[in-house]
Amino acid sequence: MKKVAILASYNGSGFNALHEASQKKELDIEIVLVISNNPDAIALQNATKHKINNFIVNAKTDENPDKKIEQLLKEYKCEYLFLSGYMKKLSPNVTDNFKVINSHPALLPKYGGKGMYGHFVHEAVVKGKEKESGVTIHVVNENYDDGEIILQKRLTLNENETPDSLESKVKQLELIAIVEAFKKYLK
Repeated sequence: MKKVAILASYNGSGFNALHEASQKKELDIEIVLVISNNPDAIALQNATKHKINNFIVNAKTDENPDKKIEQLLKEYKCEYLFLSGYMKKLSPNVTDNFKVINSHPALLPKYGGKGMYGHFVHEAVVKGKEKESGVTIHVVNENYDDGEIILQKRLTLNENETPDSLESKVKQLELIAIVEAFKKYLK
C-alpha cells in the first residue's frame, strides 16, 4: 500500500476523492498525512474527522516551512504527495525527493503558470472564448504547471458559460480525474 500525503490550502476536495477511493479499495493507498498552510482549511477538519494526522505549516509556525514539510513527509514515510488546491510553490527538495502530483483546473499547457489558479483560470478560459476546458493531473517539478501530464479530462463550454458555471463543472470533473490519474500513475 502506497503512503500518500495531501497538501491543501482550503477545501481539499481532492483529498476527499482520494480518501473515498481508498476506503472503497479502488486505490491501494493510505492517506497518512494532511498538511495545510491555512489553519482554517476544511481539509484539516476532514483529516481530523477521519483520524488522519494533520499539521499546519506556514511562515508563522515554522522558520522554514519547506524544510518542515519535507521532515513530515519523511517521518510519515510518504512516497506520494498530492496537492489539493495548495497555493504555495514547493522547494526542489520536496519536488525532487517525492512523487508530487497536482490537479490543475484547465487543459495545460494553456492557462497555467504563476497566478493561474482557481477562479482566475476559469475567468481566463471564458475571456479567451475557448470551446473546451477541463482538468489536468500532472507531476510537479520546479516550474509552475510544467511537469509531465498524467491525465487530462475535457468538457465543452456552453455559449453562455460564465467563470462560475465553468468552475462548478470543472470541480465535478476533477474528482473523477484525480482518482483515474492515481490509478494510472500507480501502475
